[in-house]
Formats: sequence, structure tokens, C-alpha cells
Amino acid sequence: MSFEWPRTTFDQLCDIKRGASPRPIHDWLAPTGIPWVKISDATASTSPFISKTAEFIRPEGAKKSVEVFPGDFILSNSATPGIPKFMQIHACVHDGWMLLRNFRGLDQWYCYYLLQTERENLIRQGNGSVFTNLKTEILKKHEVIVPPLDYQKQVAAFLRTLDDRIALLRETNATLEAIAQALFKSWFVDFDPVRAKMEGRTPEGMDEATAALFPDGLETSELGAVPRGWVLKPFGALLAHSIGGDWGSEQPEEKNTVRVAIIRGTDIPDLQNGRDNRVPIRYTSEKKLSTRQLQDGDIVIEVSGGSKDQPTGRALYVTDDLLKRFDCPVEPASFCRLFRPVDRATGVLLGQHLRFIYNQGKTWEYQNQSTGIANFQTTHFLEKELVAVPPDSVLNVFSEIVRALVDRTLTIQIDELTQIRDTLLPRLISGQLRLPEAQATTEAALGGVPQA
Repeated sequence: MSFEWPRTTFDQLCDIKRGASPRPIHDWLAPTGIPWVKISDATASTSPFISKTAEFIRPEGAKKSVEVFPGDFILSNSATPGIPKFMQIHACVHDGWMLLRNFRGLDQWYCYYLLQTERENLIRQGNGSVFTNLKTEILKKHEVIVPPLDYQKQVAAFLRTLDDRIALLRETNATLEAIAQALFKSWFVDFDPVRAKMEGRTPEGMDEATAALFPDGLETSELGAVPRGWVLKPFGALLAHSIGGDWGSEQPEEKNTVRVAIIRGTDIPDLQNGRDNRVPIRYTSEKKLSTRQLQDGDIVIEVSGGSKDQPTGRALYVTDDLLKRFDCPVEPASFCRLFRPVDRATGVLLGQHLRFIYNQGKTWEYQNQSTGIANFQTTHFLEKELVAVPPDSVLNVFSEIVRALVDRTLTIQIDELTQIRDTLLPRLISGQLRLPEAQATTEAALGGVPQA
């Protein structure tokens, strides 16, 4: 099928212009002004759209940069090159972006998917001693197969249907996680059920049996007021096992004979969002695996890395469903650490506690940075971070509710749908697979996907 389609270069399909950054850029940044699209915005989310930015440039800086408007199509060209995005706001773009306009015989959404399939080819042509730079001339002269416009629109619509479903599943996950965090904050930070009983009110959204488990008073502690009868325990006292991670070797060796998946800090947000394709597969020894193999209820915490904008301390609560996504044992990487709680209910509490303090920025207090790399002060954290622990009756109810929310997350469905999309995408773009065949394959796998 694809042999009937012509090949042409990108400069024949659209106008390509590089962004620009006024120098020195920090002199032009301001608390308000025109949104400033940096390279970090390329990976800030999985969305194809840029609808907000973290920084702004003074309006007069627009004359020294390149303005973009809603509907414009941009492509990153350095650091993390080859990531396409659609603009939803008026902004100025850093010189690490390219602007593609005035499309000729090329549907913009088809171009979005086309560039995803061509990304590796484009990166290989780039240069740079630290980051790969994708020059505008490389993109302009890059040849691609271009099917008829009607076919482009049909393929793009089909792929967008898959992406929309993936996005919906991720939104559902985020909602479930938010509910779990809201419950944790209510019970273990604000102590809402206790305060309600102190005021003679029935705790909201709680049956009588559960409400009866909470005391009707607070008492003074190191953390301030805590529910009467609860105890404060150091985080480390609630762990049965803690050990640093492993890295193993790229290929089997004399001692490293066991194939394993290694979870790094950078993989934590991916795994929470149903993406595991970047988790490296390596080889380790039976001895190291025996003390590091992850199991249901474990927690992986990032203890080295971070940046000036991102502290260490990201954590992943491990479930059987997550482990089943791999065809081999799973370990934390050497820049991470394994926390194994004393029991399942405590593990659910600690998982929510870690997520809460990270989101609150408290993990900044437990890191140092002496060599350019931030390190989490694990020993200090395990001794000094206090956890309000309720009686088992309260802990077990909390664990049952939150674990049910965790188990309802849709990461397996996200993973399956993403794998199908990533398999079909290059074959559709190249013309190796016809659209009706792709639709049939997807419907068979997932029980029906709307037609494009």
C-alpha cells in the first residue's frame, strides 16, 4: 500500500522556524507576563497540549523571542528532542523548540503521530556534546512517506481515539489517588473525625461503627495535638526490612545470571501512570535478589537524584498488579531503596504518608547536596520522621478502604492499550497496515474501540 505514496521532505510540507531566547534569559523572566515555553514543558505531562507554563517572560521580551498562538504546532529540538506539542495558549517559545506552520497536504494531527514514529531517526541525526540537538535543517531535509490527506485524517482520528481512552483511564487513576490522599489527610493530618466528635457532630461520610473507633479528644505530642490513644512512631520503627537497591549488569555474567526489571526513581511517575516500557531489564545474582526482590505491599523510595526544582523522596507503593506487568522478578535500582513495612495495613498507611509529605515539599528537609547530586538522608528520615499510628481497629479500616482504591486503579488497562497503540502506530504511518485491520485488531483486544 505504502509504495503508492510519495516521499517528500518536511520543508515541502510546512514552514519551520526555530524559537528564540532573549539573553540573558533570567533578566527577562517575571512573575507574570507572557507564558514562557521551556524545554522542561516537553515532558511536563503526557498531554499533546501545552495549556500552561511554570514561568513567564516580560511582554517586551516577545520581540526578542518567537510568539506562538493557540493551534500552533511546536517540536522540541534539544535536551529531550523530537517531542511534538499543540499550543492552547498565547506564549513565547525557548530556542529549544521549533515552530511548524502553514501545513501543505499534511494534517496537523497526522504530523503529530508521524513525528512520534520518526523521533528516533531524527535524534540519530542530531549532535551535541551533552544533549542531542535537532537542528531545523535536519527536520527540513528529513524525508517521509505522505499518504493522501483523507487517509491521514482517518488514521489520526483513530489514533486520537486510543489516546483519548488512555487519557481517560489516567484521569480515573488520578481521581482514585486523590480520594485516597484526601482520606489520609482527613484522618491522619487534620483528624477530622476526632474534631467532629469533640464538637458533638457525627463525622461526615462515616457510618456509626467506624465513627465509634475514633476518640473524642486530642492530646499534646511532639507533632502538636494528636488523637487521644494514638502513638507517634519513627518511620523506621514501622519497617521490617530496609535495604539499598541494585543495578546488576547489562548482560549475564558469572554471578549475575538472573534476569530482573530494575525500577529507578525516574520510572516511578511512569509506573503510576501505566507506563513501564522504560524500566530497564538487567541481570543480578541470586544472593542480591533474595533480599531485594519486590513483593506486594513493599515501597520503593528514590534516595538519590532530584534537582533544584525536584526533591528526592518520590515513592512507589508496590502491588501484585504492578509486578505482574513484568515477566521477571523486580528490584529497586541502586539510587532507590526498598522499604518493607511490618504488615500490610501499616504499609498502606506509610505509602500514603510518603506521598503526602512529598507533595507537601517536606522531603526537602531530608536531603543534602554536596557533589551536585541530591541524596536523601535515609537514616535521619527513618529516625526523625514521625507517623501518627492509630489503634489497629482504625488502621485496619483505613487500610481496607485505601487498598481497595489502589487495587481499582487502571494501570494494567492503560499498559495494554498503550502497547497496542505503540505497536499499531508505526505500521499505520508506514502503510504496512491498513486502517480497517488496525481497528479490527484493537476491537478484538479490547472489546471494541469507536471507529475513526
